[in-house]
Amino acid sequence: MTPLVAAAVLVAAVTHAGWNAIAHHLKDQLLSFTLISGGGALIAACAIWFVPAPAPAARPYLLLSAALHVGYMALLMRSFSLGDFGQTYPIARGTAPLAVTLLAAVFVGELPDGRQLLGVAVASAGLVGLALWGIRGTSRRPNRPAVLAALATGVAIAGYTVVDGVGVRAAGSPLGYIAWLMLLQGLAIPAYTLARRGTALGAQLRPHAALGLLGAAMSISAYALVLWAQTRAPLAPVAALRESSIIVGAAIGALFFKERFGAPRIAAAGVMVVGIGLMLHVG
Repeated sequence: MTPLVAAAVLVAAVTHAGWNAIAHHLKDQLLSFTLISGGGALIAACAIWFVPAPAPAARPYLLLSAALHVGYMALLMRSFSLGDFGQTYPIARGTAPLAVTLLAAVFVGELPDGRQLLGVAVASAGLVGLALWGIRGTSRRPNRPAVLAALATGVAIAGYTVVDGVGVRAAGSPLGYIAWLMLLQGLAIPAYTLARRGTALGAQLRPHAALGLLGAAMSISAYALVLWAQTRAPLAPVAALRESSIIVGAAIGALFFKERFGAPRIAAAGVMVVGIGLMLHVG
């Protein structure tokens, strides 16, 4: 992983934590994810006219990934509704890197070299530390449904990360792939919400439309950067580096949601920085 790729993934991590914070801020989670998913589909519908279409070989991956993304959104909504941001976000993101390493090795035949593998392991240890402190430091006692929903979210993240890592390489166009992916997966939640809430939905969406579109733009930008990085580096190190968003998420939780940060989180973040350093390759 070169410094340029690492920088792109770090920007994606910050942007990703930002749109998740927006989603958590809007307390009506179904409304929040309707805005972000629907806004993403609207942006993608405009973008597909200006970017190269993905190659036909990428279509099966697009369909599978869209289904996994819808499941991920549903699980993320559930975890946000059950637990604090500082509890559920680190658990959901922290379970993904090691799972991606395993899935990439089994299904893609992609095993990082010894230094990168050590970096993934060390970074994951830091992520686990942040996740565990997220449980300890929340204002409410952790509950099993929130933890299970967050863990399931992490498994879904690992699944679509590997599928998209293969799909975007087959597509020949990262921008075309992300545009069609966001269009396909972005319609499911708005359609479900419309069926549930009917004609009242428009009035409910209107006060939050600008914030929802901002979250949608951040979501697309973050994942587009990750997909581009996956065409330039192995999947496992990209996945681990991407989850540095947990550090940003912990800071957002402390600054905006009045959740504790504390020395243990700082120590865990330091461990993760060491892991990131091991994953980088200059040259």
